[in-house]
Amino acid sequence: MGRGVLTAPRFHPLSLSLQSQLHPNCSALGPNPHNDSNSTTWCSWAPFDGDNYKELFGALDNAFLVAYAIGMFISGIFGERLPLRYYLSGGMVLSGLFTSLFGLGYFWDIHVLWYFIIVQVCNGLVQTTGWPAVVACVGNWFGKGKRGLIMGIWNSHTSVGNILGSLIAGAWVSSAWGLSFVVPGIIITAVGIICFFFLVEYPEDVDCSPPLHHTACDEDPGGVTTSEKDPEAVTSNEGPLSLSGQSSVDHHSSSPKEPAEEPEAISFLGALRIPGVVEFSLCLLFAKLVSYTFLYWLPLYIVNVAHFGAKEAGDLSTLFDVGGILGGIFAGLISDYTGGRATTCCVMLVVAAPMLFLYNHVGQNGIGTSIAMLIICGSLVNGPYALITTAVSADLGTHESLKGNAKALSTVTAIIDGTGSVGAALGPLLAGLISPTGWNNVFYMLIAADVLACLLLARVVVKEARGWCGPMARQRGYVVTSLGQPPVPPCPNTVLVLLQKDVCYPLLSLLHLRVGVAAPPARCLAPVATETFPPPAKAAPGGF
Repeated sequence: MGRGVLTAPRFHPLSLSLQSQLHPNCSALGPNPHNDSNSTTWCSWAPFDGDNYKELFGALDNAFLVAYAIGMFISGIFGERLPLRYYLSGGMVLSGLFTSLFGLGYFWDIHVLWYFIIVQVCNGLVQTTGWPAVVACVGNWFGKGKRGLIMGIWNSHTSVGNILGSLIAGAWVSSAWGLSFVVPGIIITAVGIICFFFLVEYPEDVDCSPPLHHTACDEDPGGVTTSEKDPEAVTSNEGPLSLSGQSSVDHHSSSPKEPAEEPEAISFLGALRIPGVVEFSLCLLFAKLVSYTFLYWLPLYIVNVAHFGAKEAGDLSTLFDVGGILGGIFAGLISDYTGGRATTCCVMLVVAAPMLFLYNHVGQNGIGTSIAMLIICGSLVNGPYALITTAVSADLGTHESLKGNAKALSTVTAIIDGTGSVGAALGPLLAGLISPTGWNNVFYMLIAADVLACLLLARVVVKEARGWCGPMARQRGYVVTSLGQPPVPPCPNTVLVLLQKDVCYPLLSLLHLRVGVAAPPARCLAPVATETFPPPAKAAPGGF
């Protein structure tokens, strides 16, 4: 129910175990002590004691998700204009308050539906302060070079929070279900207070060097590298604790430090104009639709198909989150190595589609098969989701087009995650409407959403592929430095040179395309021999 220090609070849907306490089978508890004629609902918690209790539970979940999705678009705008430490800490304290208020309904003996719905709406709104703020904080500290791996490891807190939230809430659900909300509310409030006193928003606040958000080989949409536009703009890529930028500091050490002008926060429409924001936002909508449908419906699916008990199904469903941890780390590592965030997401989404089909057909054939398939599916489904909401959001929030203005991180993150939250609200709703026709149709819906998420990244994937094969130039052929050049630092993504020679050129030769590859900036050239493309009348590189 909560994400820890530098984490965004996340609400867990009303679980099967909690629903079973609010609407249990009272006939199994013996005769009605109040001599009421209704022997099956006398112990249920009103207003969830009627035949429409499933619709009421769905209304509570949707009240939170809709409020969260709407509030997210507004939250990022405030996050750019308020101190992140105050904004995040205040949101966590308020999240703890409203979470506890939901549980206090048990101790105050409240049986009014609107009380629980209002608390859910308020909880959804205040929890939108979390994710944009924490991504902005982590993005301020780590540059682009290793951001995928670092944020992939950091993002595992979401799955760990899911698991711990289930265990903590489950400890009291059978005795006093109100404590399943009050205790997590107290925990997140305490962590919010810790954040208020110890969170450092920017490396500069503790005299650390700011990270490098763009490598010298990064290209803008026009195909011009950063160092070509400004050769003096190349700085260190060692991260916030590096002292390698000392030369530039020493250059100005004789003059007093002048306060820099505070950059203006980006507008909502301005954030939408950043290349890639719209594509990744829509992709996350469908990716999150799949992820949250699993989060809500997986325990019920296991109960109905594998015929496990509610507790066993809940425990088994946590393996999907375990897979999400591994998938987020793996996606971040691969995207750092290749430099292709969109391609990494697209490949994982493509592989996820047949895995979802297999899980539905063979995933319940045995406990071992079920465990393996849940981990694999969780990795492939939550890997792109984790990468987009962390490293991709941070990359786009520090895009080159912003010219160094970091006052877009929170807004961009809010737009991306807010759009994804629309899918999070639609997924469980669609699953509820489709499930009466059969679980196969639910999985077909998830596979279709997965394919759509992949297709929405097509333009960005093509752009990344062109970057690997070299930007289109006016001249035919490409020129790089010879071995006689003086030693220079290697380009951070030297693996792309191998991709150009061994993968891209043979493919382009088969397609009868011509490509010109401009020389990388001198500050990051790797010494390789001069070549031209297409090569003379001989076999193309790669054996074609």
